[in-house]
Amino acid sequence: MPSLFDPFILKGLQVKNRIMMSPMCQYSVWAKDGAPNEWHYVHYISRAVGGVGLVMMEMTDVVPDGRITVYDLGLWDDAQIPAFRRIIDQVHSYGAKVGIQLAHAGRKAESPELRPEAPSAIPFSEKYRVPHALTVEEIHRLVEAFGAAARRAIAAGVDTIELHGAHGYLIHQFMSPLSNQRSDQYAEPTRFGVEVIEAVKAVMPGDMPLIMRLSATEYTERGYQFDQLLEMARVYRDHGVDMFDISSGGNAPVPIHDFPGYHLPYAAAVKERLGVPVIGVGRLEAYELAASAVERGEVDIVALARGLLRDPYWANSAALALNGRVQVPREYYRAFPQWFTAGDDR
Repeated sequence: MPSLFDPFILKGLQVKNRIMMSPMCQYSVWAKDGAPNEWHYVHYISRAVGGVGLVMMEMTDVVPDGRITVYDLGLWDDAQIPAFRRIIDQVHSYGAKVGIQLAHAGRKAESPELRPEAPSAIPFSEKYRVPHALTVEEIHRLVEAFGAAARRAIAAGVDTIELHGAHGYLIHQFMSPLSNQRSDQYAEPTRFGVEVIEAVKAVMPGDMPLIMRLSATEYTERGYQFDQLLEMARVYRDHGVDMFDISSGGNAPVPIHDFPGYHLPYAAAVKERLGVPVIGVGRLEAYELAASAVERGEVDIVALARGLLRDPYWANSAALALNGRVQVPREYYRAFPQWFTAGDDR
């Protein structure tokens, strides 16, 4: 089995190790009209310098009303492309690959300036507004918006794209009986997701893999269960998803008893049952836990969120602890004399 520090290859994507920066909304108050700013520039490049193999940029919305807050990123306009490209080019310069997670918040839009919209007029909780129930014509426009956002992400230089079908956002909302009580063709839980996949795949290069994040369970009997999720994932795989990023919850205001590695059994089951590579996430910041998940073949990549907020250099700290390959820019070589010599190149 590979180690945490071995390369990962999927179609045309070649990542130097098995460590991914999980997409995390920054809600930066300096974000202007969906474009990333200096905060995002430092935030993402720091993790590339720190040794992460794949940087997945945060939930990036395909229309203005698709944001959670007005401080979120978006790719609904060509004018937003240069700000993304500036970050992506620099991340590439430090040997990391880049993806963007495309999404729509649906009924979980929070800012009062934004209109929540969803499969059905069912609020997430009593603290949220009742969303507008999307018409079929509006759904078609959103599918087109996903495709257009993917085109912009590719123009900005991404190496892969992730669709956010988890955590109670719009694709997930269509998948769940908690939020989808339609009686038309979009009552079918995978119909919207499949159309989004097809729209995105239509603009992606043939050798670029498509990743999809899914919630394995909704933690309530009224929602879908894991066996149902497996069948929905099978449909998505058959329509072009190359890899799944397995998380959980987010579509019901219920408590989650989390612990280190709590998503790993779900990810391993998706990998075994569907025969596709998977990304594992969920409090994996303990070096030995992350490494063993890859070595046991449960996941192909481990994704860290809060662990990388606490330590931007987690990947290299893990390499030091586990005798793996430290991958830092040459400007930092003097801190790692046991790994590098003066003649080494970046």
